[in-house]
Amino acid sequence: MRDCFCTVNLDQEEIFRTKVVEKSLTPFYGEDFYFEIPRTFHNLSFYIYDKNVIQRDHPIGKVAIKKEDLCSYNGKETWFPLQPIDSNSEVQGKLHLELKLNELITENGSVQQLMVHILECEGLPLVNGQSCDPYASVSVVGPSRNEQKRTKVKKKTSNPQFNEKFYFEVTRSSSYTKKSHFQVEEEDIEKLEVRVDLWNNGNLGQDVFLGEIRISVKVLRNDSSHRAWYLLQPKDNGSKTSKYDELGFLRLSICYTEDLVLSSNCYSPLRSLMLKSPEVRPISASPAFILGEVCRDKYDAVLPLVRLLLHHQKLVPFVAEIAQLDLNDTQEANTIFRGNSLATRCLDETMKIVGKHYLKVTLKNVLDEICDSPKPCEIDPNRLKEGDNVDNHKENLRNYVDKVFFCIVKSSMSCPTAMCDIFSTLRHMAVKHFPKDPHVQYSAVSSFVFLRFFAVAVVSPHSFQLRPHHPDAQTSRILTLISKTIQTLGSVSSLTKSKPSSFKEQFMCDFFKTFEEETYSKAVKKFLEEISSTETKEPSGVSDSLILKEGEMHKRALGRTIIGKRNFKKRWFSLTSHELTYHKQKDKEPVYTIPIKNILAVEKLDESAFNKNNMFQVIHNEKPLYIQANNCIEANEWIEILSRLSRRNQKRLSKYHPSVFLGGAWLCCKATSDSTEGCCVCTVDVPADVALDIDGDRECERIHRLFSMNMQKLLKMEEACGTIAVYQGPQKEHSDYAFTIEDSVTTFKVLQQIKAITENLKELHDKHKKGSTSAKYGSQENPIVGKGS
Repeated sequence: MRDCFCTVNLDQEEIFRTKVVEKSLTPFYGEDFYFEIPRTFHNLSFYIYDKNVIQRDHPIGKVAIKKEDLCSYNGKETWFPLQPIDSNSEVQGKLHLELKLNELITENGSVQQLMVHILECEGLPLVNGQSCDPYASVSVVGPSRNEQKRTKVKKKTSNPQFNEKFYFEVTRSSSYTKKSHFQVEEEDIEKLEVRVDLWNNGNLGQDVFLGEIRISVKVLRNDSSHRAWYLLQPKDNGSKTSKYDELGFLRLSICYTEDLVLSSNCYSPLRSLMLKSPEVRPISASPAFILGEVCRDKYDAVLPLVRLLLHHQKLVPFVAEIAQLDLNDTQEANTIFRGNSLATRCLDETMKIVGKHYLKVTLKNVLDEICDSPKPCEIDPNRLKEGDNVDNHKENLRNYVDKVFFCIVKSSMSCPTAMCDIFSTLRHMAVKHFPKDPHVQYSAVSSFVFLRFFAVAVVSPHSFQLRPHHPDAQTSRILTLISKTIQTLGSVSSLTKSKPSSFKEQFMCDFFKTFEEETYSKAVKKFLEEISSTETKEPSGVSDSLILKEGEMHKRALGRTIIGKRNFKKRWFSLTSHELTYHKQKDKEPVYTIPIKNILAVEKLDESAFNKNNMFQVIHNEKPLYIQANNCIEANEWIEILSRLSRRNQKRLSKYHPSVFLGGAWLCCKATSDSTEGCCVCTVDVPADVALDIDGDRECERIHRLFSMNMQKLLKMEEACGTIAVYQGPQKEHSDYAFTIEDSVTTFKVLQQIKAITENLKELHDKHKKGSTSAKYGSQENPIVGKGS
């Protein structure tokens, strides 16, 4: 049996690690990891390791999926066979070199000379999580020779600049006739091959292979000079497949999207059309509603739709209109907003987008307490073990439920304005639709905020970034029991006597009877009234001590060491809404504190500054703090959250230095004063707003893609509108699609606009693709693949 964990890697850079599943040959991880990819990559890789406490973790196998193949696995669950981890195949990056054939006149006659100019490399892999110390070995290989030379070692860089030339004599002088000098008198140049191997200079001679290229000298047949970029290849081009025992399989569910976003003005017609959706009557004829109709999975439509409307403050009126459609089909008040309609899904997505911080403020501390040291809470007689005290378990569960419940009902002041606005609208609509039901004003809101927001976050905190990993089986069971109880406590539409019947299990009914329902019901009603009120709320102080992000990173020492050089030290970083601190160890007192109000800019740092990657700088009132994150995703997340928190700071910089001040000058612009204004424009120089965290153009591109993918359904919908206009009888039902068409004329006109805009954007995309593929084969953008030319 093994203690296994899985890592997610962009090429060889680890960006996520699951928890360890102990003593299992069939480990289940069940962990979700969502991330924006901030850089180019070749493979998305997954490595399985056997945890070893004493020695290094033992690699079992890997799954490597090429970037160009990711789309074929999008949205699918697939079993992948594990492949052996061979260092010779762990290759990435590209090499820029030049070959030139010179003719030299010597005393002994004419000699041909091959010049190999190693210019630079780009995107070499990390070795053991750090930038490598690369060097290149250059060989000219032929039937009768194997000459080898090597470059100098470049320290700590993934993008080494070598700029070294090597000369090889490739044609022997005709004056040499002694067989002892050469195996053959004349060489056939076209049989020669230039081989360049990249290596990481390791300790004690343990050099690590980074990749190779092989080029036939035939490339110089028609030209005396050849200069190009090449993709590095595995040793022997990966042609030798090693025999191995079956290593097992890894089941992955991959959702991968790659958006080609055009310039903003290209999306103006589509943006204008979508933003008019709340004003279209009937709402079922609006382009936003039509998008939901033609997408097989409404969730695909909801994501970009909600983000775009939220970005332009058009979401509340649209949700109100489509929620009215749900109400029109609702016969009983106790089933209000319980279905999976476009309205409920839009609100679910809205709560996820704007409610992230609200969840952290409300639940993170109590969930940390439950998950870090869970007390036994099992109350199902069929699951109890011998010796378990069910009364103690009930008491533990009751304490946990109370903590979670009262954290929720006291959190109204932290509820985001966007959520409050929608809740207020739904509450008034529900009262108008069911005027005789006194509970409907509450159930209209509780069906979202308790059932679809807090209860879901409690049962799967890792999905809402409240916990780093999927909880173990015991903790997951505790969270499920808490979530079930919270859902019922939050439901005020049922009568007191019938509430226990909402539980399928008798043991949950018995447990629920221990609650004084009137006390909880009053607290819920007060909370629901507060979050569905449109009155202006004062900011809550509850988030003062809330940790928004924390983790271990390296920072450059602010002081000087004994030998006079600054070094990098591992520190624990912690970020709240008020300050950034770092500590020698977690739970220790802070060594250094930067108030958020003092942050002037947060920007990436050039790798050349310290020959380290994934670095960023926090520029504040004192000296800049230089920090190295563990991977590119982590660096991106820290930059994003620090920038968002400090965007409102009045003294934010508009320019910054992308490198450091060393040796009396800035390495980036060579200015000799450390107070010189920056030489690059800051990436963020505008006030904070939820809208700024949404890229409207990108959401428009996603909407365009959905319309384009579902063009056949749009055409069928158009055809249906025409049929209705001519024939006023019963609508024909189709097995593969069923459209809501209330006004065929208006719907037809909107469909015509959608088609025209979609086709125009497709033409712009085609034009862009033609321009983007014109990069010369062998250029930096389009490097040569494989051996040979």
